[in-house]
Amino acid sequence: MRILIVEDEARIARRIERMLRLIFGESIVSIRKEDTLEKGQEIIAEGNIDLLFLDLNLNGENGFDILKSVLTESFHTIIISAYKEKAIEAFEYGVLDFVPKPFDLERLSKACSRIKDKKETGTTTKFLAIKKRGKRLLLPVEDIKYIKGAGIYTELYLKNGDIEIHNKSLENLDLILPDTFERIHKSYLVEMRGAKEIRVEPGSKYSLVLQSDESLPIGRTRYKELQEKWFS
Repeated sequence: MRILIVEDEARIARRIERMLRLIFGESIVSIRKEDTLEKGQEIIAEGNIDLLFLDLNLNGENGFDILKSVLTESFHTIIISAYKEKAIEAFEYGVLDFVPKPFDLERLSKACSRIKDKKETGTTTKFLAIKKRGKRLLLPVEDIKYIKGAGIYTELYLKNGDIEIHNKSLENLDLILPDTFERIHKSYLVEMRGAKEIRVEPGSKYSLVLQSDESLPIGRTRYKELQEKWFS
């Protein structure tokens, strides 16, 4: 794991690093620490990080400037900040967790554990960002019908018929999207409010029919849970 810490207080940055080495151990490949937005953005531009720890106030600079610029990236972001009132806004932009200062090892460990765990209930991500014609555009989550895995990338299928590419994997998006998005198959995440019915196909196969009449495959291990949760 390659980690970047963007924190302007050297003492806190060192403390975060010590804790992360306890949490992740030998899985850490590198930890880099930067104290300004400019330096942090330079490291991010190199494309060699898996996890970003970001303070929202960096010598008076607004950490949201970085946060909004990394929404399209494949890595997760965890905010560590004293500005608790910014937590809701941060979650709307798809951060994995918001750790308020002061914090301890247990709280930071909980945030890091979410990298592998299923998303928590109440996730409030409202936007996903896409790169289009050299620009970053914020895409409202409510505009998405379903998401299809495409290797390390994903394809976002929108209600208006467009298809956009996102750099996060299906697994990473599953962690940050609201509870109305359900993993129905290894290759599909669906906004279930747009689902119409489950159809049983020949050969013990199952499919999910959307309000748009599109049909998507359901993994055999997911059928029973989906039926009970959404159609009982």
